[in-house]
Amino acid sequence: MIGNFIHAFAKSLWHFNRSITGDGVRDTLKELTNIIPDLRIHEVASGERVFDWTIPEEWRVREAYIITPSGKKICDFRENNLHLVGYSIPVDKRMDLSELNTFLYSLPDQPNAIPYITSYYKKRWGFCISQNERMQLEEGEYHVVIDSELFNGWLTYGELLIRGQSDKEVFISTYICHPSMANNELSGISVAAYLAKWLGERQNNKYTYRFVFIPETIGSITYLSKNIITLKSNVFAGFNISCVGDNRCYSYLPSRNGKTISDIISLHVLKHIDENFKRYTWADRGSDERQYCAPGIDLPIASIMRTKYGEYAEYHTSLDDLEHVVTPEGLAGGYNALMKAIEAIENFTYPKVNVFCEPQLGKRGLYPTLSTKSSGHEVKVMMDLLTWSDGTRSLIDIADLCGVPVWEIYPIVTNLAEHNLLTLLDSPIYIGIDGLINNPQYSSKTNNIDEFSDVYI
Repeated sequence: MIGNFIHAFAKSLWHFNRSITGDGVRDTLKELTNIIPDLRIHEVASGERVFDWTIPEEWRVREAYIITPSGKKICDFRENNLHLVGYSIPVDKRMDLSELNTFLYSLPDQPNAIPYITSYYKKRWGFCISQNERMQLEEGEYHVVIDSELFNGWLTYGELLIRGQSDKEVFISTYICHPSMANNELSGISVAAYLAKWLGERQNNKYTYRFVFIPETIGSITYLSKNIITLKSNVFAGFNISCVGDNRCYSYLPSRNGKTISDIISLHVLKHIDENFKRYTWADRGSDERQYCAPGIDLPIASIMRTKYGEYAEYHTSLDDLEHVVTPEGLAGGYNALMKAIEAIENFTYPKVNVFCEPQLGKRGLYPTLSTKSSGHEVKVMMDLLTWSDGTRSLIDIADLCGVPVWEIYPIVTNLAEHNLLTLLDSPIYIGIDGLINNPQYSSKTNNIDEFSDVYI
């Protein structure tokens, strides 16, 4: 099952100390090349301006821990990288428990969890600890060690371009800046990697696919600052992939526009996968869609998720793991939903019937000669498809009118097109006030009844 492969790959990425910069990001991208060998790795120097932001210093950690008065090592970064506040400055200091407590972070409401805390843009240090362990700390002198450094280095990201028949692009983004957490990090990376692998192995993709693996926020801003002209010219659909690994529910977050092809397809796919999916609004945004859909950028980026970030108890804690939260079944569900959405983009056309009245299907071998339990449904879907195929409605619109998932009618559309009963248009037709159809793909066939081919007879 695909979920097992994705889950195993996520496990291989678990231990890397990812942040918005650093070797953890580089190591993650290097592992990604085992799945998608053509991934290109880019680096942008600290201090470079990217729109209204500046690339921060690079962060590197060698070790971090606390020695208790009794000599026990706790909050060991090497045992769990969540123990260290992200971007902590170096420290080698002795202090009593009262002072130490001002640098400790825990969650009283989740006493077994280590919280995930960062301080990217203000220099500080700290440790994260479970509330249960914190309550057991003894009075006395503690030795705090953080062997880290901040220096002029690089912000690193990965990019993959899978060329299709068209230069029109589908943009797929996921973030690579969180340490050892499963749904809110590894699920997006791993599912995106296997979607890229699938698309790279497909023959004759209609569209070009652009994948980016970036640090959240600063990475998307950086990427946009360097590629905005190309993206605005070419991208007509896309997805931000986040939290696609649990098996609890499905979720949808719209683009800022809310009516893009990505939105239309996301809603259709999720409705037919799980009619109880959770539908959020733009007010609930929280990931890189904030940048991709920002005013003046306005890329058509929506999000298909399992349980949305911030909506599950384990979010941003050590409890967000690969055993209890992210599962092979959950990953397979996230992968399948996004795969169906991509297939729907590939098949996003405006069918136009090529005959007057209903065609005679029997003489073309399209009408079943044996009546079975399913044959009546198949014929009805085919006839409903034909009756709505006037060139003004997309295949998704027609599937909705037929009450079936769009993937159920792909083989029907292919069959009808092969028999010259349908023309598949890339854009809808418009009928002018003179009664003539305005669509260069179809106008020569339809504006003059004398020009109809033999298919009409």
